[in-house]
Amino acid sequence: MFNPERIASFPEKPGVYIMKDKRGKIIYVGKAVSLKSRVRSYFQSPKNLPLKVASMVQAIDDIEYIVTDSEVEALILECNLIKFHRPKYNILLRDDKQYPYIKITLNEKFPRLLVVRRVKKDGARYFGPYADAGAMRDAIDVIRKIFPLRSCKKDLSQVPLKERPCLNFHINRCPGPCQANIDENDYNEIIKNVIMFLEGKQQTLINTLRQKMEKAAENLDFEWAASLRDQILALEKVLEKQKVVSLDMADKDVIAMARSFDVVCVQVFFVREGKLVEREPFILKNTKDAENKEILSSFIKQFYDSASFIPKEIIVEEEFEDIEAIGEWLTRKKGSKVTITVPSRGEKKQLAKMVAENARAYLEQRESAEYREHMKNQKALEELKTYLGLDEIPYRIEAFDISNTQGAESVASMVVFEEGSPKKQDYRKFRIKTVEGPNDFESMKEAVTRRFKRALEGDEKFRTLPDLLLIDGGKGQLKYVREALRELNLEHIPTISLAKEFEHIFVEDKDDPIILPRDSEALYLIQRIRDEAHRFAVTFHRNLRTKRNLRSVLDDIPGIGKTRRTALLRALGSVEGIKMASVDELAKIPGMNRKVAEEVYNYFHN
Repeated sequence: MFNPERIASFPEKPGVYIMKDKRGKIIYVGKAVSLKSRVRSYFQSPKNLPLKVASMVQAIDDIEYIVTDSEVEALILECNLIKFHRPKYNILLRDDKQYPYIKITLNEKFPRLLVVRRVKKDGARYFGPYADAGAMRDAIDVIRKIFPLRSCKKDLSQVPLKERPCLNFHINRCPGPCQANIDENDYNEIIKNVIMFLEGKQQTLINTLRQKMEKAAENLDFEWAASLRDQILALEKVLEKQKVVSLDMADKDVIAMARSFDVVCVQVFFVREGKLVEREPFILKNTKDAENKEILSSFIKQFYDSASFIPKEIIVEEEFEDIEAIGEWLTRKKGSKVTITVPSRGEKKQLAKMVAENARAYLEQRESAEYREHMKNQKALEELKTYLGLDEIPYRIEAFDISNTQGAESVASMVVFEEGSPKKQDYRKFRIKTVEGPNDFESMKEAVTRRFKRALEGDEKFRTLPDLLLIDGGKGQLKYVREALRELNLEHIPTISLAKEFEHIFVEDKDDPIILPRDSEALYLIQRIRDEAHRFAVTFHRNLRTKRNLRSVLDDIPGIGKTRRTALLRALGSVEGIKMASVDELAKIPGMNRKVAEEVYNYFHN
C-alpha cells in the first residue's frame, strides 16, 4: 500500500505521475501542472472521490513521477505512456491498432494505396484512423474507379519489366508503369489527385481537373481531355452526396459525445471546404464515474496523437480539461495555429448539437444491437444446457480443430467463446510435435493434453477451464480427447464432438447422436464456434506451409543458407521480389556477392 506521506517529497513542478499496483503493473498515468498538488488530491476521504478513483487509490502500491519543463511536454509524455501501457484506470480509446489507415507509399517509386494498422515514420502519407472500416473501403473503391493506380508489389525501380502487364492494366485500373506506359511525373500527378480526394478537397480537385481538361482540349489532346472529363463527372457524383454544413470554407473537425451507463460514444464530423466529407464514431472504455470534461480531454489527446491530419479549427460541444495546453500541443504538432472552439450560439453551436444527436443515435443503435445479440446468445446457451443435459449453462466454450496436408505441418487450434461471443485474446495455436503422418485422433489428443497440462501446471494463459469442450470431428476424435482428460483427472469437463456431414453431436457413452433442431440458436452457436476453430487452424497451417515452401524454394539455390535467405527476404520482401531483382540489386544485399547473386538470378530466369 502506498504511503501518502511520501507525497511531501514530490516537486511542485509540471510532469507525469505513474501509479503502479503491488505487482509493479502500471494502472494509471496522469499529467499535472504541480505534481505534488495533483497526486495529493487523490488521497482524501473516499467519500469525496468517485467510486472508480476510490477503487484505484486502494490498488496503488507505488507512484513514480517524471518532471518536465512545461505542461505541454507533460501532456505529450502522458499521451505516449498511455498509448504504450494502456493502463487499467485510464479512459481508453479502443486499441488504435484495430483502426485501419489508408497509406499512400510516397516512399517508393510509383506509389501504391494500401490499408495498414500502424502509422510509421517512413515517408509515406497516412489517412485515418477509420473507425468505420466499411466507409474506408467505400472510399478506396471510389478512388480505384476514378484514379488508375498500381496495386502490385513489383519492384519498379527499373522499367520496363520483361513480363506482361496484369489484368488491371487491360481493364484500365492501372496505367501500366511496369511497362513504362506512364512516366513518373504523370503518375505522381494522379497520386496528388488521390491525396487531395482523401483530404476532402473534392471541389478544389474538380476545379483543378477542369482547368487541365480545357487545356488538353485546346492542345487537341482529346483522349486525355475525355479521361479528365470522366474523372470530373465521377467526382461530382461524390460531391452531390456530401451535405453542406458550413458557409465557412475552412477545414474543421466537430466533436461531441453521448454516454450510457458505462460506455461513451464520441462522434467526429470532418468538415472540409464547408462540406461534411466523413463522420466517425469512437467508443471509449473505462468511463464509468468519469466527468464529461475528463472524457473529452482523454479522447482528443488520444485521437490527435495518431490522427493523420489536424484541421485549423476543432469545435467541441463543451469545455474540457487542459484545453489551453492541448491547443498549444496541437499547434506545435500541426506547425500552424490550431483553434479549439466551444461555441455558445450560431452556426457552430448548431453544428455541435447535430454531432451530439448523431452520437446519441449511434449509441442507441449499438446498444440495441448488442442487447439483441446478447439475448440470442443467452437463448443458445440455455438451449445447449437443456439439449446436452448439462448441470450449468456453458458460459465458457473451448473448441479444437486439426489442420494438415497429408500429415505435414500438422497444427491444432483452440478458440474460446464466452457468453456466446469470441474471446480472441484466449485463442491458442499448437504445432503438433509427437504425431507422425495424418493422424487426426492422436493429434487432437496431443493438443488437448498440452492445453490442460499447462493449466494444471499453473500457467496463467491456460488457467481458466471451460464449461464445455467442443471437438470438430466424430466419435474417434471424441474418444481420444476423453482419454486425454481421464489421464489428467479432468474427466468432469463436459465434452462433445460435432460431425460435419449431418451436424450430429456425439457424447461419450451414447451410441446415438444428439440431433439439435435445425432452427435452434444452440445449433447456430456451435456451428459458428466449430467454423471459427476450423478457420483459425487452417490459417495457421497455411502460414506454416507458405513459410516451408518459401524456405524450400530458396534452399534449392546453391550458396543460399539461412543467413542469406533471411537477408534476401528482408531486403526484397518476398520470393516474387527476389525473382524481379537484377543481379546488381541482388549483389548489393548484405551478405551477398556477385557469384551468388548470379546463381539466384539464373535460378529464376533460366
